[in-house]
Amino acid sequence: MSNYLFELASLMAIFCFAIVSPGADLAMVMRQSLVHGRRPAIITAFGIGASLMFHVTYTILGLGLIISQSIYLFNIVKWCGVAYLIYIGIKALRAGETRITVEAGEPGAAKGQSALKAFGLGFAANALNPKAVFFFLSIFSTVVSAHTPMAVKFGYGLVMASALILWFVGVSLFMTTPRMRAAFTRASKWIDRATGLVFIALGLKLATEKAV
Repeated sequence: MSNYLFELASLMAIFCFAIVSPGADLAMVMRQSLVHGRRPAIITAFGIGASLMFHVTYTILGLGLIISQSIYLFNIVKWCGVAYLIYIGIKALRAGETRITVEAGEPGAAKGQSALKAFGLGFAANALNPKAVFFFLSIFSTVVSAHTPMAVKFGYGLVMASALILWFVGVSLFMTTPRMRAAFTRASKWIDRATGLVFIALGLKLATEKAV
């Protein structure tokens, strides 16, 4: 038991630094919060968490190792991710002025985006990132013993996914406060352009990534 607690503590120490660093996930949640409101942003956070379990699952099952050793498979994942990031970046650049409509009884909520679409945006933003393959492959192979039971490894993944969801839910709550919404309404075009450029830059950065 003490070995498992040490492994989990080591994983979380590394993971906490990773989740707070700027990336496509953070940019996606921030834009969801500002453009669509609190509820879609929180659902997007759950999509990102579910995608993390997707990465954890195939890493534990050994598929991550296969992808890391196959240039062909790596490039398929990479270019899907590049296309997706540039696509949502262009959509953000082309967006007009946005005004947030708040539903009664739900601060920061906005109509117009289904729960399924919000979840899918979060899932895709994380799933189409080949860097996650190597991140989980490297930390699991370095920190977690090969003799650790598979069920315990999945438990580690659930704890990490929960931490990720909590972090992005917190970002969603902060970004949908009345002051932040008012600031966004005043500068929505410029914020959309800035986030669009961020997504495109992340896509171009991903295009230069090489398999290791």
